[in-house]
Amino acid sequence: MEKVINELKTGERAMYNVHNLEIIDTTFADGESPLKECSNLILDNCIFKWKYPLWYCDNIKVYNTTWLDTARSGIWYTNNIYIKDSFIEAPKQFRRCKNIKIENTPIPKAQEFLWTCEDIELNNVQAVGDYFCMNSKNIKIDNFKLQGNYAFDGASNIEIRNAKMNSKDSFWNCENVTVYDSTIIGEYLGWNSKNLTFINCVIDSNQGMCYIDNIKMINCKLLNTDLCFERCDKVDATIISPIDSVKNPYSGKIKAKSIKEIILDEDIVDKSKTIIEVEK
Repeated sequence: MEKVINELKTGERAMYNVHNLEIIDTTFADGESPLKECSNLILDNCIFKWKYPLWYCDNIKVYNTTWLDTARSGIWYTNNIYIKDSFIEAPKQFRRCKNIKIENTPIPKAQEFLWTCEDIELNNVQAVGDYFCMNSKNIKIDNFKLQGNYAFDGASNIEIRNAKMNSKDSFWNCENVTVYDSTIIGEYLGWNSKNLTFINCVIDSNQGMCYIDNIKMINCKLLNTDLCFERCDKVDATIISPIDSVKNPYSGKIKAKSIKEIILDEDIVDKSKTIIEVEK
């Protein structure tokens, strides 16, 4: 594989349509789309300073590389990309991409990050930004920290482990979500979704978990969570903490340490379809 080492690249499409190349210690400065329509690249310790650096690319490996804020909308329509030990400051990264793996990489401006993408793996990623992973599918995440609202809106086939999320309206309009050993803070969690499972999680969510078809909660704590499970069908919840209030679940079973208020409006729900058990 040929190498480009310690160069400064400027101008539009500075290295357009190159293939089978290792690019090391190289800065891409002023000039849009420097690596458009490329394949089989290894990037190590590079810097991207301008827009659209990796569009329509395939088979890209990236190490120790930085995208500055001005390198926004940097990776679109690109497949098979692996990023490790890097720093992504630019917003709007990843649009309509497939087979993405990111490790040990902070993303401090993750607005509109990973939209309409498929087959995503994130490991040890910290992100700040709204609408993270919107309309994407086949997502596996471990050791994840997120500060940003509306995360995973419209996404499907999601598995998350060891996360800390401060995210209002997360997991809306989702399907097939499983979250393990995580802390989620943010009101209105999970509305209008289908097949949501939370295992060993701590959740602080005012009016969380409503309008859901098939929600399972195993060994979870609900803090500051009131009016939960409203109009949910097929609830299966084992809560090891008190719940502030439960309102009008359609069907299922809810077991909790205690529930301060249970609201069952006969003109909305059939009480016989939901079993509610409390320790005291």
